[in-house]
Amino acid sequence: MTQQIHGTVAEGFEEVREEFAAFVAAERPDYEGQLCAYVHGRRVVDLWAGPDDVSADSLYGVFSSTKGAAHLVVALLVQDGTLELDRKVTYYWPEFAAEGKGALTLRELVTHRAGLIGLDAGFTEEELADDRLISERLADQRPFWRPGTAFGYHALVMGALAGEVVRRATGRTLQEVYEERVRAPYGLAFHLGLPAAEEPRFRSVQPMAPTAEQQAVLDAQPTGPHTLTSIAFNTHVPGTGALEDHANSRTVRAKGPASAGGVASAHGLAGMYAAAISEVDGRPPLLKPDTVAEVGQIHSVGYDLVARAHKAYGLGFQATAENWYPFLGAGAFGHSGAGGSQAFADPRSGLAYGYTRRRCAFPGGAAPENVGFVRAVHSAAL
Repeated sequence: MTQQIHGTVAEGFEEVREEFAAFVAAERPDYEGQLCAYVHGRRVVDLWAGPDDVSADSLYGVFSSTKGAAHLVVALLVQDGTLELDRKVTYYWPEFAAEGKGALTLRELVTHRAGLIGLDAGFTEEELADDRLISERLADQRPFWRPGTAFGYHALVMGALAGEVVRRATGRTLQEVYEERVRAPYGLAFHLGLPAAEEPRFRSVQPMAPTAEQQAVLDAQPTGPHTLTSIAFNTHVPGTGALEDHANSRTVRAKGPASAGGVASAHGLAGMYAAAISEVDGRPPLLKPDTVAEVGQIHSVGYDLVARAHKAYGLGFQATAENWYPFLGAGAFGHSGAGGSQAFADPRSGLAYGYTRRRCAFPGGAAPENVGFVRAVHSAAL
């Protein structure tokens, strides 16, 4: 039975609804997801599909899309002058100097150049919910490559590393700064720390359900307990839980670790990026033009030692056009999540985009259906 499509699109965005409906019709019958977009601060797409108890207000685990919120906090503090990108991390966090990390700058840290992707001994599931504990352990860890000489995705620790710099500079956690300056003023359904009262809105993450052919692709991927990839994703630890277990942990949702512990709706994802670059509800953009240009400028590009593929990062954010959607404008910035979520801003077109889905997508990371959705939204926005 084909899922019913709910929600609305603005005039001129009808093709987006058609693209979404066509995907849902061809997808598994239990598909559940949301799609939202703003153009110049005005919501133009607001769609969802799923069972009767799903709505635009439903919340999902968005994994590494959380890093977008973390790096927005860093960008705001840089814009304020509270943080300076080319200062050494040790200016804020002296203990970070251990094991040859003393020369690393904040700019290099947030662009995945620290070589500090995880611990030799790994983390327990409970420890991965605690950004303070992660940062304390990593301060003593020897980097896995000479800091600043290469880059690799710091999948489960980047938010903790950036968050410790924020805490040392401001006396407040990254989550507290985000709540006060970003989430609460705009009423965003994008939480780094989900209140217990909002728990009924959360939809537990469902595991990937690959076809036999897709499973063969996954099985053919090189694996090993001592690789950079395994250490970065903490899979070298015996008994590591499945991907969905992280988001489905109430401890993770309550603490909101800034690498991958966020909970959001598509409204929340798109709304945050709209607020970053556009006037929304009479409020000026959070980021000034020079800051928008800084965060969208590509800082690390080439072979990612963890992803084992070509990747590009702006100032903490992923370079959205370079990584996925080459038809977007130069300087588009955002972040995807392991379950399939995607969120970004394209300053040149004024587009802000958010997508969530309940079941983890194959092959991981930004779900492939985003290509058609983003193309349709972008074409309508021009």
